[in-house]
Amino acid sequence: MTTEFILPDIGEGIVECELLEWLVAEGDTIEEDQPVAEVMTDKATVQIPAMHAGVVRKLHYKVGDIAKVHEPLFAMDVEGDESTADSPASSANEKAQAPTAEEEVPGRENNAAKDEAQEASTGKGQIEDFILPDIGEGIVECEIVKWHVAKGDTIEEDQPVVEVMTDKAMVEIPAKHAGEVHELYYQQGDIAKVHAPLFALVVEGEGDSPSQAQPESTSKATPSDKSASAGGTSNVSKSQEQKWPDGDFEPPVEIPGRVLASPAVRRVAREKDIDLTNVEGSGKKGRILKQDVLDITSPARDEDKADKAASSQPAQSTAKPSGGITTEPVKGIRAAMAKQMTASVQTIPHFTVSDELQMDALMTLRSELKPVFAEKDVKLSFMPFFVKALSLALTEFPIINSQLNDDATELSYFDDHNIGFAVDSKIGLLVPNIKRVQDLSLFEIAQQMQDIIDKAREGKLGGDMLKGGTISISNIGAIGGMTATPVINKPEAAIVALGKTQKLPRFDENGNVMAQHLMQVNWSGDHRIIDGATMVRFNNLWCSYLSNPTSMLMHLR
Repeated sequence: MTTEFILPDIGEGIVECELLEWLVAEGDTIEEDQPVAEVMTDKATVQIPAMHAGVVRKLHYKVGDIAKVHEPLFAMDVEGDESTADSPASSANEKAQAPTAEEEVPGRENNAAKDEAQEASTGKGQIEDFILPDIGEGIVECEIVKWHVAKGDTIEEDQPVVEVMTDKAMVEIPAKHAGEVHELYYQQGDIAKVHAPLFALVVEGEGDSPSQAQPESTSKATPSDKSASAGGTSNVSKSQEQKWPDGDFEPPVEIPGRVLASPAVRRVAREKDIDLTNVEGSGKKGRILKQDVLDITSPARDEDKADKAASSQPAQSTAKPSGGITTEPVKGIRAAMAKQMTASVQTIPHFTVSDELQMDALMTLRSELKPVFAEKDVKLSFMPFFVKALSLALTEFPIINSQLNDDATELSYFDDHNIGFAVDSKIGLLVPNIKRVQDLSLFEIAQQMQDIIDKAREGKLGGDMLKGGTISISNIGAIGGMTATPVINKPEAAIVALGKTQKLPRFDENGNVMAQHLMQVNWSGDHRIIDGATMVRFNNLWCSYLSNPTSMLMHLR
């Protein structure tokens, strides 16, 4: 019996992909899990394996075509399948679980009027809702920080449309199609829901190909068979989507060595006869953005876009009532920090150990190494030394690198030293961490730290850098603080606050007054698992590495 293979979800937020190569032909007999097609998304190149064994009857796309997620990719006769013909009808009247453009959306005004307008095409094209895709693991909503476009603007494919903030990072949302902005459903400061309409767009030339037969919101929310895609739309239940053996989706296999670029970027490159292998990508993990390609042929284009985005912003009133009180909701990073710190103080009994760190020898070593690091475009601060010394001390005191579960019944010791450090970013306090510090050199730590800080301050730090930390450092001295009692970054067991370095008088062993550069350090520990004596011994070892940094050489690998 002939059945359609529905292209499954192939990545978070992915709604389409470019068909790079068919690995089978019509009439071929294929096995279960055999790779059938190679496709390119805006994140990676992947292979799509067959869900069943059988014979390929029809390939619905040609090489270079854009295939839609949740739409038929190819047709095949499945071996031993006698119920395929009945399965679509069995659930044709069930409602799809993903939100559609027809649902009422908080913040979306005039739903009824919009739905009426949605039914008809304008003279310029079809009106489509842009559905806010998944923008991070566990993220269900985000705050609208800044619109880069206004109602009536003409935008291009892949052009940044809006900047949003989650409780983890700032994210720019690009346009999926070129067209004219018909409606913005949210204002700056509003909370937008994932999988709900974000804005409406008049798309030119809609309806010319099978892959464009449905509005974006419908194709995103409901899978359909080929006939429905060509002749109309219907609500189809999630049970109709193709499932893998045992009921779980098996992720496609990434293919290394491919250029990372979206289908839209590849089309532009083909039109301009540009070899993408020679283009340096400015996106995440080196992904080539559309602007990277356009910059090769039109360097002035960046300034034009910046001027247009700036002119499209509505003027913001700065007037405030005299003697009034301004109240604002706690959202995003600030809300996440409030929740985290409250839970830490309420559930972890803190205690503090304070000490002075003698910095003169470390300052001398840093001044010697700083120009060497600068030759390789890496800034050398004191933090890489603090991080490396902390890792060496953790090797001797593994209890400091442990975590207690919520019930206080199990203690987990971590082999990896994932050391976090506080960053004062434009979206609030972030605590990214450097993974496996025990295996890194001083130069590698400085290199990673510089990259993480740059991304954090731009609000573009990946979620993986904010997870998995085992101990943290707060450098309040960098902004002028001398001493502080830090709050533990739950579920970690300890944190240290570093004050600013001061030149102060001290007595030597002969009673003579001498000037020394000193830093105040304050440790907070989880008193359920760390006692005061252990914390003091740990601090003494850590300080010894820093006050006499050459002593670290015997432990470096």
